[in-house]
Amino acid sequence: MRLVAITDLHGNVKMSRKLAGLIAGERPDILLIAGDITHFSGAETARKVLQPLIETGVPILSVHGNCDGRDVPELLDELGIWIHDRRRELNGVGFVGVGGSNITPFNTIWELSEGEIREILLRNYHPGDVILSHVPPKDTKADRVHSGLHVGSSALREFIEEKQPPLVITGHIHEARSVDRVGETVIVNPGPLFRGYYTVVEFEEGEKRVKNVELEKL
Repeated sequence: MRLVAITDLHGNVKMSRKLAGLIAGERPDILLIAGDITHFSGAETARKVLQPLIETGVPILSVHGNCDGRDVPELLDELGIWIHDRRRELNGVGFVGVGGSNITPFNTIWELSEGEIREILLRNYHPGDVILSHVPPKDTKADRVHSGLHVGSSALREFIEEKQPPLVITGHIHEARSVDRVGETVIVNPGPLFRGYYTVVEFEEGEKRVKNVELEKL
């Protein structure tokens, strides 16, 4: 299974159109969107950003980010692509979504306690599932900000240590574009699409394991 993963579009229609052109040629099996489709904007903006990607015909699964407007999850649900606190299967692979972020100092739109994040994961996860989470796990390359602090979710980190999912796609921390590993779990922060970053993952659906990860730029 060939996965294209993106995050942190922040309303950039130009980049979504550019990515759509690439996807139309590459025809991946699925496009994963790890949130912040808008930058504190609503469903109207989100629809404009997503439309070029939807028109490719490639299956999409998405969560909202902490900077998406209050009505963005409703739009994602209407489009049939929202998997926050849900589990979906494609080609025998399960995908579990966690939207929003852990608590930040900035009082953003969608924030969850660590307990809420853990409950979402426990409720939905089956062994071998891929996790699509806007917030990255704590103490990884994916959650390190410019100052050096690690600001990711401790609940997601603990869950990864306990359950060892094969792949976690995340975002939220723009400067933390990376591929990391915790035990058997591969953690990927593609970097923000508004800067042209995306990731291609080759995933072995039978063995439920990552074969290859490429951090790419448009």
